[in-house]
Amino acid sequence: MDDPPSFRHPGIRPRPSVGRALDMAARWAFPGAITALLLLATAAPFGVPGQAELQAAVALASVFFWSLFRPAAMPPVLVFLLGLLADLLGYAPPGVGVLSLLLAGGIAFRFRRVLVRQGFLTVWLVFAVVATGAALLDWALTALLTFRLLAPGPALFQAALSCGIYPALAMLLTRAHQSLAAPERA
Repeated sequence: MDDPPSFRHPGIRPRPSVGRALDMAARWAFPGAITALLLLATAAPFGVPGQAELQAAVALASVFFWSLFRPAAMPPVLVFLLGLLADLLGYAPPGVGVLSLLLAGGIAFRFRRVLVRQGFLTVWLVFAVVATGAALLDWALTALLTFRLLAPGPALFQAALSCGIYPALAMLLTRAHQSLAAPERA
């Protein structure tokens, strides 16, 4: 005869309630929601030079971070929807952002067992390689889909911006991950 669940995992547990369920749902939804809010914030008409590249850099960094450290909260369907949102808000042809974000999220997920145990510098270097590849892929697909040979300058700027923005964004997302977005603390 099996023991009741309370005997298998002794300890004090909070009572299940609607408030606790809503708290858990909000914590699980946090990575996708913050990424969508960052996409919307960087798409606002501020008139900042390189704003399209900034939007791509923020989306890529956020998807990579959450796919690495909270993969359950950043499933491929959500990454697809975030890529679709990025494509609708940005200037690239539809599908370019979706493919880039899906590949970045997939790489982070695939190598997460190794990368999670590494230091920040190693994770940052891997992200730099992924960001450079994503920027070059965006450039190649945009050139292919618009039937024009594009200057590589914006792609290189996007790669550099992605690499440069990752440490600051990762610091903020790490703090959120350790406090606000921790579903096990609900």
